[in-house]
Amino acid sequence: MITRLQIDGFKNLLDVDVRFGPFTCIAGANGVGKSNLFDAISFLSRLADSTLNEAASRVRDPEARSGDLRSLFTLVGDERSEVMKFGVEMVVPREATDDLNLPAEASITLLRYDLHLGFEEGDHVTKSDRLTIRYESLVHLNRGGTNAKRVLPFLGTSWKRSATWRKDVLLGKRNAPFVSTVDVNGDRLAAKDASRASRIQRHQDGNQGRPYPFDMASLPRTVLSTANSLESPTMLVARREMQSWSLLHFEPSALRSPDDFRAPGHMAPNGAHLPSTLYRLAHRTSHEPDDIYASIANRLAQLIDDVRLVHVDRDATRELLTLQIQDRAGTFHSARSLSDGTLRFLALAVLQEDPDERGVWCLEEPENGLHPARIPAMMALLTDIATDTGSAVGHDNPLRQVIINTHSPGVVQNVPDESLLAAMPAQVKRVGTWQRTIRFQALDKTWRTDQADPPAQLVGKGWLLDYLNRPPPLHGGDGEASDEVTRVIDRPDVRQLAFPFA
Repeated sequence: MITRLQIDGFKNLLDVDVRFGPFTCIAGANGVGKSNLFDAISFLSRLADSTLNEAASRVRDPEARSGDLRSLFTLVGDERSEVMKFGVEMVVPREATDDLNLPAEASITLLRYDLHLGFEEGDHVTKSDRLTIRYESLVHLNRGGTNAKRVLPFLGTSWKRSATWRKDVLLGKRNAPFVSTVDVNGDRLAAKDASRASRIQRHQDGNQGRPYPFDMASLPRTVLSTANSLESPTMLVARREMQSWSLLHFEPSALRSPDDFRAPGHMAPNGAHLPSTLYRLAHRTSHEPDDIYASIANRLAQLIDDVRLVHVDRDATRELLTLQIQDRAGTFHSARSLSDGTLRFLALAVLQEDPDERGVWCLEEPENGLHPARIPAMMALLTDIATDTGSAVGHDNPLRQVIINTHSPGVVQNVPDESLLAAMPAQVKRVGTWQRTIRFQALDKTWRTDQADPPAQLVGKGWLLDYLNRPPPLHGGDGEASDEVTRVIDRPDVRQLAFPFA
């Protein structure tokens, strides 16, 4: 669970500092850079599992066909930033397993990870372009007293109500780092002193023995991504947490496809294996199949009225699992006949029922494919998926976080003020040049405005709705803005909100 994310030098993100709660909605106009924040989260997740170059090449390209690593660095004037920096504060689970299925238990569950990456140009004959590590650190965040309120500010006025949740998720204390960067004299460096870095060290959990050094110049991957349960159980848990940060990009073709009997029982980020996932959940030994199917059907009925049953048909002859929905007239419909919006909603409802699905889920424009009148049901589902800080963590309340982005006023109207962030264009001066970037601004009188360094405050939700309702500038054939005025009410998305049944 990400509680704070700091980014500088990645795409158009400069001096970005964002705090998250269990559920966060980022609202802003198209093209401002909302998706770049999701790309940064996805990039950090891949860095916990892949080499530096592999992770970079898969940003917005799952097939890893992109070859321009330099394009990830912010363009300032005619030059790219020399370094991109990431800092993330997170709550990690208590336990995880390594690649050999060996268990690991974290000695502390409040952690901060810092990573600085540079670029080294190859000669394209003996070596290729590559990313290099300039700084890496994994340290503890003490959970005692006011410090816990600083790193978990989203609890706000519900601090007492969250006592059971905090007891379940907060664990341990420590005085030494798990990963550190040192200078030539072996002195530990803070992130602001990364220019003096010489090597990176991995420390054992028990703080026994000497730290293991790594030569920064030759590292093909982060030190965190090498963690195992025997030497660094807390690092391993942090690595697993970061690997669980997922960008959900449901594809209608994947959601509609049946599964064979050998298909994985866990849904892919694009929605593949929806039937096999639901079938696995329904046939767990601790549940009756009809109970799970009924729960999914009840949730789906909140979106569309004509739902009586959700079911997975098992065809032993063809060895296929097919998702079906039965309407109130008793007719069965396969997933192929369902709308894109209904399928996305159904996939999220199935994920909500799966206690094994934890971590951070990022979802872009969840309103796509939905009638505006159905948006409240989608927002209620997404809010319910996120962990409830008023209840104990367990199978019925996994440690899950949901982050969405949108440009829809209809979505914003159905999100609590404390869960909203406005993505606003901004400018930052770098090396004498004004650079376009983005700021994530909180609404006034919410927990985010109580921080020591709060983001710029907005007037309120009404201001944000007005901003989203403004028409985009028209452009003529020469690309210049047109003087022609477009009425807000003429915009298709606003007309849907004003006349939802037209």
